[in-house]
Amino acid sequence: MQALKFAAVVLSVAVLGACSSKFKTYDGPEVTRVIVEKDDRKLYLMHHDRVLRSYPVELGFAPNGHKRFEGDGKTPEGAYHINRRNPNSAFHLSLGISYPNERDVTLARTAGKSPGGDIFIHGRPNANPRDRRTDWTEGCISLKNRHMQWVFAMVDDGTPIILTP
Repeated sequence: MQALKFAAVVLSVAVLGACSSKFKTYDGPEVTRVIVEKDDRKLYLMHHDRVLRSYPVELGFAPNGHKRFEGDGKTPEGAYHINRRNPNSAFHLSLGISYPNERDVTLARTAGKSPGGDIFIHGRPNANPRDRRTDWTEGCISLKNRHMQWVFAMVDDGTPIILTP
């Protein structure tokens, strides 16, 4: 009887451990583009014209308008693509966005500033995952960790991303 109870506990721990993994497996339709609607604070994973999933997001600390330079707290607007991934980010997983493009660099330099960079879709900060601030990033797009796990699993490098006002 003791051996049976022990086996049940070991199995429970193994199952719970598997459920808590930050790396999900996805084998559904390809995500052909990501759309972020800043005003609605929503991220959509699209397969052509069909929404596969949608998630609420947090944005930069001054989210209205297009990002013009480093430190302005704005989240970019326009067409970019996912260009890198970081499973060991300081935030719970992250996908890089190809900001700045040539236009962004020109706009910032015309103002005598740096356009910045390192704009990501990411989860909550690893150091404080329960932080509940809204629109708190430097210009990134933040999701709940459980949502970011699915975005990380579903979105491939090279996937177009459209960020709308």
